[in-house]
Amino acid sequence: MTTTSFSQKVKQFLIIFLPIFTTQIALSAMSFFDTNMSGKFSPADLAGVAIGTSLWLPVQTGLSGILIGITPVVSHLLGSKRNDKIGHSVVQALYLGVAVGLVVLAAGALLLKPILNGMPLEPRVGQVAFYFLCALAFGVIPLFGYTVLRSFMDALGQTRITMMITLVSLPVNILLNYLLIFGRWGFPQLGGVGAGVATASTYWLIFLISLFFVHRIEPFAQYGIFRQMPKVSLTKWKELLKIGVPIGFATFFETSIFAAVTLMMSRFDTITIAAHQAALNFASTLYMLPVSICMALTILVGYETGAGRVRDAKQYSLLGIGGAIGLSLLTAVVLLLFGEQIASVYSNDHEVIALTQHFLIYAIFFQISDAIATPTQGALRGYKDVNPALIITFVAYWIIGLPVGYITATYTSLGAFGYWVGLIAGLAVGATALLWRLFLVQKQASVRMSEKK
Repeated sequence: MTTTSFSQKVKQFLIIFLPIFTTQIALSAMSFFDTNMSGKFSPADLAGVAIGTSLWLPVQTGLSGILIGITPVVSHLLGSKRNDKIGHSVVQALYLGVAVGLVVLAAGALLLKPILNGMPLEPRVGQVAFYFLCALAFGVIPLFGYTVLRSFMDALGQTRITMMITLVSLPVNILLNYLLIFGRWGFPQLGGVGAGVATASTYWLIFLISLFFVHRIEPFAQYGIFRQMPKVSLTKWKELLKIGVPIGFATFFETSIFAAVTLMMSRFDTITIAAHQAALNFASTLYMLPVSICMALTILVGYETGAGRVRDAKQYSLLGIGGAIGLSLLTAVVLLLFGEQIASVYSNDHEVIALTQHFLIYAIFFQISDAIATPTQGALRGYKDVNPALIITFVAYWIIGLPVGYITATYTSLGAFGYWVGLIAGLAVGATALLWRLFLVQKQASVRMSEKK
């Protein structure tokens, strides 16, 4: 909807944001319950799922980021009232999703064992990580298909639908975890591997439900996504990849830095790995706030930019980033006051709880940087300005953050905590540079609009 006042924008923003946030929390909760319930089975299973998740998460988020490129494409088409082009774009994005999924499966078959064998893991931890990822592989293609369909539905502003789909699937995931990790009701006791089976099954569920909605339920059915199945269009793939690849790699550079730190943690003992992963898992849950704002800004800024309303696009950007900063300060208070209670959710082991609580203190600082960097990326995607963010995230996280973390962890008394110092440094640099880029893009957009007038 077109908005004219600030109060209307706040309302519109909340209508788009709140269901996205609920959906992201539900998706994050799947990882949370995988980690949490595996931890209740044994510390080795917690560490194995942690290693497996750390290998899979950057791949998932990076490649999903490529497919999320359909969101600004659909938003711009909607804003410029070229609705007849939307269906073809979505079908081509689905084809691309299947192709990406097949590449991931092939790469995993070739590389997974050598990667795990090259890590100094305890035998049980390595075994859990391997079979957890093998189980998860069965859900890769439906997950990418769901990512495309969800991005399409969200770009139309129908974020409540994707919220309902994901909320329905969450209890199924928890139940399957319970049955397969602990071997209840006659099911096999698989430990952490059962979490992989449960999550893959859940990916299939949300994909099939999304297919039904897009094909049969309005307002999605009017776009006729599956009425005609055209051939693969390399031209359309090129357009999607031109936007999606920088988004995907920027997301990959951000998420993979956390995975790299977890993998580097493998030189520490199982207790340290488990505590690090527990703290990182909770921090990742809090990260759903800025990432949801990021996705909402991509939709809203993309819609306003497509319609040529530069001033409105800028107002949404300020609203989203300001809101994220305020929420990050609130989560900082939660971490300070309830650190011990949060840590005890993940493990019954007193050593793990104490160490997790210490890691959570460090999480406070990079939550604030995330609150600036992530929504800013969402606004930039709405402007279809994606290449500079790719460079900024690579330099901030891999050229600055990881080396600082390694040096601090290796050559100071901080040990494992030194890696978190590196994360904080990288995220702070990235947030500053991305914010500067957004101001520049907004200025350029205003100049172009004034020249047209």
